[in-house]
Amino acid sequence: MSHPFASLRGLLFLTLAGLAQAQQQSDFYTREEIPMPPGEVMELGSIALMPDQKIAVTSRRGDLWICTGAYGPDLTKVTWQKFAEGLHEPFGMFWKDGWLYLTQRPEVTRIKDSDGDGRGDIFETLNSDWGSKGDYHEYAFGSDADKDGNIWVVLCLTGSFTADVDWRGWCVRVTPKGEMIPTCSGIRSPGGIGFNAEGDVFYTDNQGPWNGSSSLKWLKPGSFQGNPQGNKFYANTDAIGKRPVEPKDQSRIIAERKRIAEFVPPAVVFPHAKVGHSPSGIVADTTGGKFGPWEKQLYVGEQTKSEVQRVCLEKVNGLYQGAVFRFLGGFEAGIVPIRQAEDGTVFVGGTNRGWASSGSKPFTFERVRWNGRTPFEMQNISALKDGFEVTFTEPVDADSASKPGSYSMAAWTYIYQAEYGSPEVDQATPKITAVTVSPDKMKVRLKVDGLVQGHVHHLKAKGVKSATGTKLWHDEGWYTLNEIPK
Repeated sequence: MSHPFASLRGLLFLTLAGLAQAQQQSDFYTREEIPMPPGEVMELGSIALMPDQKIAVTSRRGDLWICTGAYGPDLTKVTWQKFAEGLHEPFGMFWKDGWLYLTQRPEVTRIKDSDGDGRGDIFETLNSDWGSKGDYHEYAFGSDADKDGNIWVVLCLTGSFTADVDWRGWCVRVTPKGEMIPTCSGIRSPGGIGFNAEGDVFYTDNQGPWNGSSSLKWLKPGSFQGNPQGNKFYANTDAIGKRPVEPKDQSRIIAERKRIAEFVPPAVVFPHAKVGHSPSGIVADTTGGKFGPWEKQLYVGEQTKSEVQRVCLEKVNGLYQGAVFRFLGGFEAGIVPIRQAEDGTVFVGGTNRGWASSGSKPFTFERVRWNGRTPFEMQNISALKDGFEVTFTEPVDADSASKPGSYSMAAWTYIYQAEYGSPEVDQATPKITAVTVSPDKMKVRLKVDGLVQGHVHHLKAKGVKSATGTKLWHDEGWYTLNEIPK
């Protein structure tokens, strides 16, 4: 006869085993708040990495501070020095050759401390050739210098709806000599700008008119990004060709691409309320694995939800596309700027002014470090001519991973329209008909009937476990299928 407590012990063992297999962020990443100057309102808009592990930050109120000690083991020893003030909401800053370069609402500026007293004393305007009406939403987000030394600037529409002054709704480049080159049209309301590992430029655009959902977009020179409000400024330049034809209201992006030769579709759509509300800063991981197995992937800030999402990209038939995954959360305010240091540390700045955000604070400066333990995740999703290939961060359990029932897929698109946003429309249910696990158990090939070009494909892998029995930390990804591989 079995012991009366035997079944209870077995149940307890299974419960503890299940708890042991559950993954959470603190198992892999340590998030820490960096103390800020007492009494200051530090709603961060920019972060720049400087020599000697110093970090420059700008506040939305126009102050520029230098932080010392943000890399250190004891953050109570952090110190601050004010470097400049009176700036106009800088969203984009980097250090180069002794200068701090900033993109402000009305101009690109560079600042230098020539006498070594810790404060900027030389201020130079590189370019101010775009307009500023004074509207609250006339943000300007600037990149680091590209390989030719150019700074890319995305200019928000007036009120995020109209183009009341010059070049609103455009991306421009500012050359090292201070010349402004109109580069792309169709911008609506950017939240950040950055490079991928190959040096191509991307920005995040927020849901609104002609944007069914927020997305990550490729700033291919000469392209039209989707919002026609600023297209009247084609009359002011011959830098990128003739004005595109007007998009048709209540259409679909896949249809308008056939009509508008210059239209480059969003590389990755972030389905509203499912994975982000207001995407912001962009950084490519080029640290060689110092933040986990995400080399060359993008980390994208999220203002409303105070998160960082993860994006894998690929180029198919000449266009970028890829998947977005949930990644890091729990930040204390809505993220705008994001930076990654050579040692892998990710620095973020947060603000909730003007836009509500998750978290307990109105503003924040935080860092995240990887502890060396790798989560079990879908590392990458790649498109195939008849489905998708999923790469995992560790070997899968072949039994669970080989079952079509371990996966599910849904697909949809958005109305391309002048109205604000869009519901999910044209829903489809692609069917996963076969699964092949690679010999090393690191990849799974999904044969899918019913792929839809132009649709977001939502893959869930709820039934997949690792070879050690662990469930996925995040079991879903959203892939934007602009092109089906030939």
